Amino acid sequence: MDINKTLAKEFGLRQEQVDNTVALLDDDKTIPFIARYRKELTGSLDDQVIRELADRLTYLRNLEKRKEEVINSITEQEKMTPEIEAAISAAITLVEVEDIYRPFKPKRRTRASIARENGLEPLAVKLMEQDNAAEPEKEAEAFISENVADVQAAIQGAMDIIAEDISDDADIRKKLRALAGEKGELTSKAADPDAESVYMNYYDYSEPVSKVANHRVLALDRGEKEGFLKVSLTLDETLAADVIFGKYVKANNECGKLVRAAAADSYKRLIFPSIEREIRSEMSANAAEESIKVFASNLRQLLLQPPMKNSVILGLDPGYRHGCKTAVIDSTGKVLDHAIIYPVMASEGAIEKSRRTVKSFIEKYNVDFISIGNGTASRETESFVVELLKDVPRKVSYMIVNEAGASVYSASKLAAEEFPEYDVSIRGAISIARRLQDPLAELVKIEPKAIGVGQYQHDMPQARMSEALGGVVEDCVNSVGVDLNTASHSLLSYVSGVNAAVAKNIVAYREENGLFTDRKELLKVPKLGKKAFEQCAGFLRVRNGKNPLDNTAVHPESYAAASSLLSECGFSIADVENGGAAGITEKAESLGIEKISESLGIGVPTLTDIISELKKPGRDIRDELPPPLLRSGDIMEVKDLKPGMELVGTVRNIIDFGVFVDIGVHEDGLVHISQICNRYIKHPLEAVKVGEIVKVRVLDVDVKRNRISLTMRLNDEEEKKQQADRRPKKKREDRKPKGFDASQLHNSSFRIRKK
Repeated sequence: MDINKTLAKEFGLRQEQVDNTVALLDDDKTIPFIARYRKELTGSLDDQVIRELADRLTYLRNLEKRKEEVINSITEQEKMTPEIEAAISAAITLVEVEDIYRPFKPKRRTRASIARENGLEPLAVKLMEQDNAAEPEKEAEAFISENVADVQAAIQGAMDIIAEDISDDADIRKKLRALAGEKGELTSKAADPDAESVYMNYYDYSEPVSKVANHRVLALDRGEKEGFLKVSLTLDETLAADVIFGKYVKANNECGKLVRAAAADSYKRLIFPSIEREIRSEMSANAAEESIKVFASNLRQLLLQPPMKNSVILGLDPGYRHGCKTAVIDSTGKVLDHAIIYPVMASEGAIEKSRRTVKSFIEKYNVDFISIGNGTASRETESFVVELLKDVPRKVSYMIVNEAGASVYSASKLAAEEFPEYDVSIRGAISIARRLQDPLAELVKIEPKAIGVGQYQHDMPQARMSEALGGVVEDCVNSVGVDLNTASHSLLSYVSGVNAAVAKNIVAYREENGLFTDRKELLKVPKLGKKAFEQCAGFLRVRNGKNPLDNTAVHPESYAAASSLLSECGFSIADVENGGAAGITEKAESLGIEKISESLGIGVPTLTDIISELKKPGRDIRDELPPPLLRSGDIMEVKDLKPGMELVGTVRNIIDFGVFVDIGVHEDGLVHISQICNRYIKHPLEAVKVGEIVKVRVLDVDVKRNRISLTMRLNDEEEKKQQADRRPKKKREDRKPKGFDASQLHNSSFRIRKK
């Protein structure tokens, strides 16, 4: 197999794109570096495509390695034929290779191997010939021995050999596996019909294998693991047997009947149990992979939530018995003050004292926002904050943030190193405040799978999930960039080319020698050599340093080109230092992008990136995203909701069958996939993302079970209006007053209505 050609075909890419990308990966270049700084070689492939290509490259290389091992093993057994070698070479999956290798694989002792030891293989061959003149019992008499008691034992041993040979037939296995995938059904029954559980919907369940949704596969797997369900794969035995009989049963004589019986035994005892395990394992693996992809997409959106920069934030970690932990951080994340208050289920005196404490924090430190964790007592704490803010003259808004993983971080070694002077509980409040201030910088301190924006994450293959989620964090950190003088070693460890040890060395160097003033200083950091510098330099920012380009994503290898570009376009490095070279895009376009690219000796994609950075040095891609939904009052409870109510909420989690939206009550509401939009979608990720602000309408409320059903679909009038807005308007120039711009009027009126 030419792996690079296979990759080009599968991904729909040019051959040179694949060849160059593979060469860069083999040269130990990191994916963020390749995606950002080697666009000319890759054809501007983004990090997600490169990561998928790298995963597939690994699989295909493992496949080729396994093929070589199998060929060598069969050759050593002196059983290799041109047909077998050709079949192995043509195999495109590991399963196919293993099917071909099955007859030659060393086996544990089986009924068939014992029969072979007893010399019954010739009898099996004779039966397989299915000669009309052959009489099985007479043929078997010659094989009676010390280990073969009688004719029936001889015939049974021969049938065992036939059954195993049929089971080892790669072609038969391939056909039956395809048949099971097409015609098979996944069924489940209750282990105990009287037991109550969350799996009651699956106590009598059956669905074609080809139609089972991934989230149902995961639910069935967990229900089986927890002992509530008995799950199995069923397939019409007649259909399956016909596949085997068609190949092996050649006559309707005595020998043919024995072969038919051996084939039926082979299917029931050997083939089907194996295929059932394989198909269920494949279904579980595919479901897990898709779940990991959803988790990864949710995590990406969560990490890239816009930060609340230059803000003083009060973090509240809610609680009943042990109180609400409170911490105030300044605009850099430094802790200014902290306390434990009792605003919920406490005496009036304790609640009043809590009010005074929070008010004093707001007034003393000029708090801009309050960040409330969404755990136990969250909504009660929110009610306390809403009432308190009514008496605060300063404009203060609040937001409920996902506190998943905060307790894990608070008790971690990392938190102890970062905040040795604070109690575990206070560290949680600090983390909650920082999650609003800079989600990316704070969430990288927590193991990605503990953040909890997926489904069945604890059932996933942990190594694969850690690899996938770690890649997402790495991509996010490098796409945003990292401040070299303020970043923690946790954040630095995700920078391209920087491992945990080097990250700690960077922080230690910074603490010992003061702030970095130049990217080149990185070369003085222990264990950070030229190769690591090449990989990481472009992603690390030095604000207010010696060279203004150090505060951009321009790589040091392109500094000369950037300086020449500024000169050609009539700008200087001072313009970059003073807020950016405004108008450089227009100037470069007037001179000709391709012409400049050729004169500077760099590719057009790199030139375009440099222009973008020179125009807005130190830009943060997250600033261009819609800000999070902040609240200041109008809190409701589930009982206050009525069908038909229209609300605005924040998407908290996305799973295969829907979206959970925070609408400001204690429980998040569920928007089923069928209610997300008026058009058909295969997955919610096609229409929404985590952190998105959405308009919803209440469909149903189950107060007793605290369940809220929502819809995002437009009603008939809204749908008609949207269709009308999309429909091209006829031009009526003769009726239009001079200078009249209908689009401006429409947009203005829309803004007025929205306000």
